[in-house]
Amino acid sequence: MSDNAEDGAADRAEPGPEPLDEAGIERVLVVVAHPDDAEYGTSAAVASWTSRGVGVAYLLLTAGEAGMKRPPEEAGPLRAREQRRAGEAVGVERLTILDFPDGTLEYGLPLRRAIAREIRAYRPDAVVTGSGDLFVGWGLDHADHRAAGLAAVDAVRDAENRWVFPELADEEDLEPWGATWLLLTGREPTRYVPLDEDAEARAVASLEAHEAYLADLPGHPTPAEFVPWMLAGMGRAAVVPRAMGFDAHRLR
Repeated sequence: MSDNAEDGAADRAEPGPEPLDEAGIERVLVVVAHPDDAEYGTSAAVASWTSRGVGVAYLLLTAGEAGMKRPPEEAGPLRAREQRRAGEAVGVERLTILDFPDGTLEYGLPLRRAIAREIRAYRPDAVVTGSGDLFVGWGLDHADHRAAGLAAVDAVRDAENRWVFPELADEEDLEPWGATWLLLTGREPTRYVPLDEDAEARAVASLEAHEAYLADLPGHPTPAEFVPWMLAGMGRAAVVPRAMGFDAHRLR
């Protein structure tokens, strides 16, 4: 290939993600379906944010009680304990675990209302959640993940509309709140958060906190192998050593 051809190919290359504009982001709410869902990349960004004084809350829609080789009544409390340790590793200040059923999470008004309630209560500047897509970077996504992502995307709008779930304001004193950013995982990233070695190490520790859960997954790579590999892969697209990428939507 000639030099001119190489130059032309470079000119046609797709632009990579841009750094996330974090000005004005003082609180972030992460909405996921299960314990451990936030530990596959998102927790690295969380570690970076909390190290700079950003408040971060996790909202888990289920306790993950159907995800282990033990009875749900044992698995749910165990996974909640592991999630608390995982959140502590990256500085999460608020953990809420709801009791929607693991494995059969359904998109609908009760789920949207529950997420909108937490958005109004915590008043985040950014909401992080899954895309709700069937096809994601690692294959076919879990049904619970899809329901959680779609409901959270809609709940972001619900939370700022006084006439949607008016009982939240009228009966619970939770006034409408509009987030500035919606940050979606599992899609081609448009923005990224650059990460240092400390954020990577804390992200590894957050996944390691799910010790009993990971022991039930034969063949799962160790967090110390998997997390740096994953963050380095996202970093290559952003041309930085390591990163967490999001499909970012500025709402205001």
